[in-house]
Amino acid sequence: MTKPQQPQNQEIHHDEAKINLPRRSLLQSAGVFAGASMMGLSTGGVWAAGSDKPEKTEVRIGFIPLTDCASVVMASVLGFDKKYGIKIVPTKESSWASVRDKLVNGELDAAHVLYGLLYGVQMGIGGAKKDMAVLMTLNNNGQAITLSKKLAEQGAVDGAGLAKLMAREKREYTFAQTFPTGTHAMWLYYWMAANGIHPLKDAKVITVPPPQMVANMRVGNMDGYCVGEPWNHRAIADGIGITAATTQDIWKDHPEKVLGTTDEFTKKYPNTARAMTAAILEASRWIDASLSNKTKMAETIADKSYVNTSVDVINQRILGRYQNGLGKTWDDPNYMKFFNDGAVNFPYLSDAMWFMTQHKRWGLLKTDPDYLAVAKAVNRIDIYKDAAAMAKVNVPKDAMRSSKLMDGTVWDGKNPAAYAASFKIKA
Repeated sequence: MTKPQQPQNQEIHHDEAKINLPRRSLLQSAGVFAGASMMGLSTGGVWAAGSDKPEKTEVRIGFIPLTDCASVVMASVLGFDKKYGIKIVPTKESSWASVRDKLVNGELDAAHVLYGLLYGVQMGIGGAKKDMAVLMTLNNNGQAITLSKKLAEQGAVDGAGLAKLMAREKREYTFAQTFPTGTHAMWLYYWMAANGIHPLKDAKVITVPPPQMVANMRVGNMDGYCVGEPWNHRAIADGIGITAATTQDIWKDHPEKVLGTTDEFTKKYPNTARAMTAAILEASRWIDASLSNKTKMAETIADKSYVNTSVDVINQRILGRYQNGLGKTWDDPNYMKFFNDGAVNFPYLSDAMWFMTQHKRWGLLKTDPDYLAVAKAVNRIDIYKDAAAMAKVNVPKDAMRSSKLMDGTVWDGKNPAAYAASFKIKA
């Protein structure tokens, strides 16, 4: 796979002051401080006096310009961070490789990050190796696979159509994902394989940072890509691509981005890790609380300091209003969720294990790890439970969950090695 391309735009480091939307009006709309007062808490923090106070009061959280960075951004913009005694500084990054490197070397305290990327670092895939920590899941659903308009005009409007075209018209087909061990690579590979296409043998797969996907498709560098929103809807708005599948079609309520950090950070700053998680949990709940909040969120993150696109490219799909670029429109109840009564955010062990099974399936891991032991070490359910108690969020009783994917296979985490070996199409 090719090395991630370097973006033309310079990386932007910023703070909340650069956002155009007035901070005061957002605070009033959220009622953050009023809520804290009603609970008998000072706006300076919700920790018990003394030992639970955050050890580090300013935390730099990296993010990539994608819709699902919203809970990190809104925790800062709305002041949920202050409620827990910290200041979140959202830091815009240029690529997932940059996020990985800055997490590993400590330039970032935490990040909005691809689930599979964090496990790739934990397992030493691709060079970087460090003990990592997943503090919470940031969102479910809301990614998609985009095919070029040129392919759609030749009948490739879905997976079956793409398979037929590739069998009929022999040439090199190029598809892009955002990071080799990341979620988008795994969704793309799973979808292609479920349609009888071997992603590593029948196609060329390249790595492209999310904000550069549309520009690269416009100049013909790829036939299709998998990425998070708003870069799938943007291809439709620009008339250069169509949505062939959503990732919730592949796995309903799948895990996507996580709040990730290093194991070293959680050991050195345990109270800060809890406070950071609690603040982002509150922001997640706020986003999913109403259509009005989702609209305000879209207006906020569309700013050039964050996603840097028009509001209308973001706000349709976060409300479940989809179009495929070929005249079909539909309302999808399984659109991007940030909270869903807390069901989104729990760091299920089975979710983590699934990504490792796919890394093994595609040859990124040469041998089966101790899936459950690794997941227990990385997914910090202890920190999450403490943060959920602080934010008054319900916690599920079971750390495993069961799901049926698009090809009919059921994943429940019970026999990961057998599951990884069970696929007909694999490395």
